[in-house]
Amino acid sequence: MPRRFTIGRLLGLSSGDPNDPWVTDDGLLPQHSEYPQTPIAPAEVTKIALRLRHLIEQCVPCELEESLVTVAHSRIITTKVIKAAKEAGGEQNRSCVVFCLLVCSRWFKRQALLELWDADLHHVRSTACEVIAKAIIENEENTGYLLHNVLLHRFSMIVNGRPTHPTNVIEKAVDLHALRVICSSGYQRCLKYLWKGWVCQDENDPTVFVDYTGRDDRRFIAHLDPDRIRAPVYQNMARLVMSLVYLALYTMAINSINASGKLDGAEILLYVFTLGFVCDELTKLWKAGYNILSFWTAFNGTLYAVIMLSLALRLVGLSYPAGTEDGWRVYYNTLSYNFLAFSAPMFWTRLLLYLDSFRFFGAMLVVLKVMMKESIIFFALLAVMIVGFLQAFHGLDLADDLEADDIWFIISAMANSVMQSPEFSGFDRFAPPFGIILYYAFTFIVMVILLNILIALYGSAYDDIYQNADDEFMALFAQKTMQFVRAPDENVFIAPFNLIEMVLVVLFEWWMPKAYYELLNDIVMAILYSPLLVVAAFFETRAAHSIRLNRSRGDDDDDTIEEWEQMEEDVDFEAEGWAKVCEEVKSNVEVEPAVLEVQRLRVEVEELKKMVERLAGVAGKIGEDES
Repeated sequence: MPRRFTIGRLLGLSSGDPNDPWVTDDGLLPQHSEYPQTPIAPAEVTKIALRLRHLIEQCVPCELEESLVTVAHSRIITTKVIKAAKEAGGEQNRSCVVFCLLVCSRWFKRQALLELWDADLHHVRSTACEVIAKAIIENEENTGYLLHNVLLHRFSMIVNGRPTHPTNVIEKAVDLHALRVICSSGYQRCLKYLWKGWVCQDENDPTVFVDYTGRDDRRFIAHLDPDRIRAPVYQNMARLVMSLVYLALYTMAINSINASGKLDGAEILLYVFTLGFVCDELTKLWKAGYNILSFWTAFNGTLYAVIMLSLALRLVGLSYPAGTEDGWRVYYNTLSYNFLAFSAPMFWTRLLLYLDSFRFFGAMLVVLKVMMKESIIFFALLAVMIVGFLQAFHGLDLADDLEADDIWFIISAMANSVMQSPEFSGFDRFAPPFGIILYYAFTFIVMVILLNILIALYGSAYDDIYQNADDEFMALFAQKTMQFVRAPDENVFIAPFNLIEMVLVVLFEWWMPKAYYELLNDIVMAILYSPLLVVAAFFETRAAHSIRLNRSRGDDDDDTIEEWEQMEEDVDFEAEGWAKVCEEVKSNVEVEPAVLEVQRLRVEVEELKKMVERLAGVAGKIGEDES
């Protein structure tokens, strides 16, 4: 049975009686759904994917321009093709068609890597898979079926004779970076429901998604439930608050240096927070695997490593007795603070991790991420050049006086060249004339060739992303949502509160009955998150009123009435004749103008043919009469 421990019961407002007004028959996370999810065998899913692959190969038989596939009312991906794709699984298994199309897209992308001579053809076929998948999602009118059976239901394939790990369309599209599927209206609605917690994971089976039935409850106390922290929007809010506290602790620690080396309260809390964040990252990696890894995982790992190194140096310093001002304790204490100060830019940059849900920061972060990927080419070429010239300078240094005593001067001069500040003065006396010639060559290659390549790569990445900024932002937001959903936890303790969860597990979980242990976790989370729960309950209560109003009109829960919709019921375009006027003046965008002219010409030819036949018949009758 799902848990029904709400704040009302925790505060003693409920007696546990089923007739109690604070207890509802529906649990927070119900075990059933009005859209039954029939399991589909992995072998059958694989067969459907093979059928769709054959369909795509027949529809895109040769290399075509990608625009011919992606354009609206395409002559390649027609309504007949989309209908045939939907029928690939039959009536019983049609829910896995979108998933199979994404699998086919991945197959074609892999085939493009294996068969470079046909890479363009396979890329167009991969794009065709995404176009069909997007059309199927957007044409599905049953929102509940779309969410639960098509997008959130998990399917498996047969690979090497074994079923793969089950996954759903939401996760698959994020992993493949399938922008067209991610940017479809149905996908974005599902993502919105996941973000708000209107559709959430069953606490007893995280692989199953169920509706949050309490979203239309207008009672404030009903939303004061610790389980609502599982919603990504509240997790993101809590993590942002914890990050601001973390930054404040760091600021206090770095601005109050203790000459004695002892740890003050701010520093102790700073290191406790860091330990909690490290445990949180390790838990995500253990639960979700390598799919959870990203740029921010590496960034946070570097920051936490520097902070823990600072702590280690501080403890080493404390192991020495307090003595003179230049003793070992002072040395390690100073070195610890140096590492702590060194991490300041990373502390502030870390805030962007929780601000990327805003479009401005999200689009900027996408650009930076792509630029970092593009710069790998530059740094690979630069590394080869540096190693080659460094070996040459080192050889000249040895040949000059049989000692490599100028190695640091060489490294510093080469680094200055990379930073566009070369120093030629020292090389005119370095193994003349070979030293100055080599340094001129190195400076020319780095500053004129490699840096201009880097600038061109950055400019190209910037143009590509900002031409598609909205789609890239939606993909980034989908990835962020999946980070919360993919590593589910029955009791959500945001770092550093996860350290409290570890204490509860060690002290109580192994002997306490499950029901009482869940109640204990609810009480602890209610205390820890009480300010956030009050804010969340306020917004959810307001949302509940809107949901009730939408349902009374027969609209979807997330509908809003805009300015242009407020007086739609007072206008009757049919009665006014305005609909007929619009029908007469509108253009046919589904068919090209040349095709329309040919169709009109065909009708006229048919009419002319009938007219000639009638005239021929009349002439024949006249001839018979005369005879």
